[in-house]
Amino acid sequence: MEGGTTREHLWLRRLIGRWTYESQVSLQPDQPPVTLRGTENVRPLGDLWVLLEGEGEMPDGSRGSWLMALGYDPRRQCFVGTWIGSMMSHLWLYEGTLEQDGDVLPLDTEGPAMEGERLARYRDVIEFVADDRRLLRSEVLGDDGQWHQFQVSEFRRQE
Repeated sequence: MEGGTTREHLWLRRLIGRWTYESQVSLQPDQPPVTLRGTENVRPLGDLWVLLEGEGEMPDGSRGSWLMALGYDPRRQCFVGTWIGSMMSHLWLYEGTLEQDGDVLPLDTEGPAMEGERLARYRDVIEFVADDRRLLRSEVLGDDGQWHQFQVSEFRRQE
């Protein structure tokens, strides 16, 4: 049996609650960003995991839903998670380490490239600006070796 909760597990509890968000999404570099809105409900799964369940507008005008499981693995000394969405068949696997300031969690993953059939490296960065406000920045690693942000979402706690 595993040990008790760590400070990282306690950090995950900051996510618990009902949130609304507004996103700025730039899928094509020559196009202006699209504004999308939705909601996310985050609940605990025991003391070691949180489940983030969201629903919102998609760039094509449809609605999508998703579920993320996020926890901390003391043996690997990193946050781990999965993400699935109604808009794609790919299962995203996350791994990341909390930054020194305790407010920023970069999560690395790999998934389908925005163009072509290859896989690309992505990074989703969760940042707490205040207890009732957080940001999610999504970035893709370009062929130039640089991270390029294509989405930023601002979440505001409702409860």
